[in-house]
Amino acid sequence: MDLGPWEIAIIAVVILVLFGSAKLPQAARSLGRSMRIFKSETKGLISDDDDQPRQPQDARAQAARLREQAALLEQQAAAQQPQLNAPADDGTTVSGVPLSQTEPGRKS
Repeated sequence: MDLGPWEIAIIAVVILVLFGSAKLPQAARSLGRSMRIFKSETKGLISDDDDQPRQPQDARAQAARLREQAALLEQQAAAQQPQLNAPADDGTTVSGVPLSQTEPGRKS
């Protein structure tokens, strides 16, 4: 369907009569805002699709960092373990537990 200049002019006059000259600029602004929002949302969806392949690499790097931290914590715990099992010099604790809790007949 090919619209000629007369058909376009008739459509413009009908729109002007229906909406009035005051409402047309508001309608044009609203249409422009809607188009900008639609355009920005479609760009956001496209950029979200582009970011997805990068996420597994980020997850792998984070998992490697967490494994390194876990290994460091295990080393620190192993270094602390002999200190926890060492007898106290004053004779009041055994393996870090007060003697009052280890001796059955003794009450504190």
